Amino acid sequence: MKNFFTRTLTSGAFVAVLLGCTFYGAVSFSILFLIITLLGLIEFYTLTQKGGDKPQKAVGTIVGVILYLLSALSCMYGLSSRILVLILPILFLIFIIELYRKKENPFRNIAITFIGIIYVAIPFSLLNCIVTYTGTYNYQLLFGVFFIIWCNDSGAYIVGSLLGKHKLFPRISPAKSWEGSVGGAFISFAIVFIISGWYSSVSLTDWMVIASILIVIGTLGDLVESLFKRSIQVKDSGTLLPGHGGILDRFDSLIMAVPFIFTYLFLIKMLFHHYD
Repeated sequence: MKNFFTRTLTSGAFVAVLLGCTFYGAVSFSILFLIITLLGLIEFYTLTQKGGDKPQKAVGTIVGVILYLLSALSCMYGLSSRILVLILPILFLIFIIELYRKKENPFRNIAITFIGIIYVAIPFSLLNCIVTYTGTYNYQLLFGVFFIIWCNDSGAYIVGSLLGKHKLFPRISPAKSWEGSVGGAFISFAIVFIISGWYSSVSLTDWMVIASILIVIGTLGDLVESLFKRSIQVKDSGTLLPGHGGILDRFDSLIMAVPFIFTYLFLIKMLFHHYD
């Protein structure tokens, strides 16, 4: 019972901060996800160290934070997107720094450092572009993404607990079932019709595509994080959120889905000259 109340209190606080900062405006949103990016990077590199790897933890964290800041300045604060070019020489400093560390498996260390930036910093950086997709800061699109993810996760858990018999991916996550996944998808698509009415700045067709990405890629993102944790034999990615684990545990679906949503919104629609 104590764990239930802990989880409930943590969930309430987490949702309130996330939605509150996103709703309030660009500054509070960018600061919140800057902190999330920082904590996520620290969490990732700490986990890899537990697995015996020796990434450039401080350097990778700093580079990831710089990437996020450059993205925020470009997407939300009017600076030219050319500012992102600054990240290229910074990235290649990782190779040079490894020369002086005198660690075993230097290119493995470099690779793990880059993986942290790719896996954590890039998706959170792309959120800055997604919330300004309509030309100005707009919380509605991200609110819809959050609601769809939560409905998918909750629906999959409830339906899976009641009806789950066929395992989705037993090697990595024995608790997930096909029945739960279908239930979560059904509830997610149902909520899309409500969301599209509330947030009409994005069309129903776009919401359906976004929901499909979140259902499929988001579920795979959850499995990817489970694979990562199993490879180093830990239950949770961290202890920041009592009863829920760490940053990567809470954002695993979003992290994997964001690059696909970004690609759809900016590349596919651009190619077909489709604007709502």
